[in-house]
Amino acid sequence: MKSDGNVIEGLNGLLADATVFYQKLRHYHWNVTGRSFFDLHVKFEELYGRWSISIDEIAERVRAVGGKPLHTLRSVLESASIQEDETTPAAPEMVERLSADLTAIHERAGTVIGMAEAGGDRGTVNMLDALRDSIEKDRWMLRAWNEEAERAWS
Repeated sequence: MKSDGNVIEGLNGLLADATVFYQKLRHYHWNVTGRSFFDLHVKFEELYGRWSISIDEIAERVRAVGGKPLHTLRSVLESASIQEDETTPAAPEMVERLSADLTAIHERAGTVIGMAEAGGDRGTVNMLDALRDSIEKDRWMLRAWNEEAERAWS
């Protein structure tokens, strides 16, 4: 299936966001400290493992619809709507930032779904529906962790 340029551009933007998010997860995994170390170290590793797969699926979808996936760090950073984190925040702030990034990725995926639906691209819609479902679950879990952490540390 050949898709229009808007869907390809949208998928590449999503690929960029997913790549920045993946690297942020790795950064937080490596640098989380404190009482939450064991919980979050494991959770961040689980998440970046799944996002590695999602990145591959998005890139392969770009190819499947006739595009070329972003492949340089420069093009990824130029196309991403979320930002790298050069700081090393405390664990609760890490979770907040990741949750905010997931919200942004969820919204961007929704935009791409709209473009794909308009073009009759069911494969892209199906893939991104599954991604959004996964994001919703991850956001819920991160918010729940932060609520519990706030109670425990108060």
